[in-house]
Amino acid sequence: MADFFHERPVLVTGGTGFIGRRLAASLRERGARVRMLVRSPNGILLDRDGIETVDGDLADAAGLARACEGMDTVLHAAGFAHADAAMTPEFADQHWAMNAEGTFRLLDVAVTAGIKRLVFLSSVKAVGEPGSRCVDECWDAPPETPYGRAKRAAEERVQTVGQSSGLHTVNLRLALVYGPGMKGNVPRWINAVRRGRFPPLPETGNRRSLVHVDDVVQAVLLAAAHPAAQGQTYLVTDGQPYSGRELDLLIRRALGRPAPRWTVPAGMLYGVAALTDGVLRWAGRRERPCRSALDKLLGWACYSSARIERELGYRPDWTFQRYSETGSWD
Repeated sequence: MADFFHERPVLVTGGTGFIGRRLAASLRERGARVRMLVRSPNGILLDRDGIETVDGDLADAAGLARACEGMDTVLHAAGFAHADAAMTPEFADQHWAMNAEGTFRLLDVAVTAGIKRLVFLSSVKAVGEPGSRCVDECWDAPPETPYGRAKRAAEERVQTVGQSSGLHTVNLRLALVYGPGMKGNVPRWINAVRRGRFPPLPETGNRRSLVHVDDVVQAVLLAAAHPAAQGQTYLVTDGQPYSGRELDLLIRRALGRPAPRWTVPAGMLYGVAALTDGVLRWAGRRERPCRSALDKLLGWACYSSARIERELGYRPDWTFQRYSETGSWD
């Protein structure tokens, strides 16, 4: 794979983000000529650690055209990443504008510019929740959130453009991504445990899939380089789902906290969540944030990445247990 990217011009959108930074660095290690699309106040080409940057964003067709000029490959990691944002019309519009229409615009520019391959970083939220089972790419329930619907629309356009233009296109549906520099629910969970403000979770037997950011990079590079990936959609995980209780214990152990000898029953947790959500609803909130947060801990979200392993040779190097043992987020 290193030889494939050597001297190859590659554009990374979202190159300053959590995943994009690692993608750009990995490409540089492989000798690629890396360009990043960034929002810059001066609008000029820069060079940062051997990486060229171009001013622009997904709403800027002219900036996208400048970014795609002379490129061979586009790795599309940019987007509006607030999957758990309140489901208001304003947030729904932002999801659609960035994750759907922004991708449509990038695809149009990429075809015009003669780009040969494009990998789109999507999400497992592009399909509906699978319930108490571990599913593969055959699971095709409609998405349930504005974020998921925007990602699904972008995926469909990626496939359509690939079929009509001959562009090597691939969709990667990522599970929850963890690793150094991560944001979102996992660091909030870690910080709550650190402060002693997180209840010991019960064992419900649920399974939740995750994936380390370095393994996401591996999957993206394989998807861009491997001929068998053309036109495909793959789930990407670290291959080791955990229950909420297991994740809680790993976090506590990594922080030097003893395993609690007691747990809060799931029924009690859901009762408190329902009561709190009721108060919030009375105050004018339309969502059920407490129930939603609890579902992310005790509910199922299990996905199989067996297909990308079988077809592209993807082999995850990390599990959450191994990552927790590094102590890199303590």
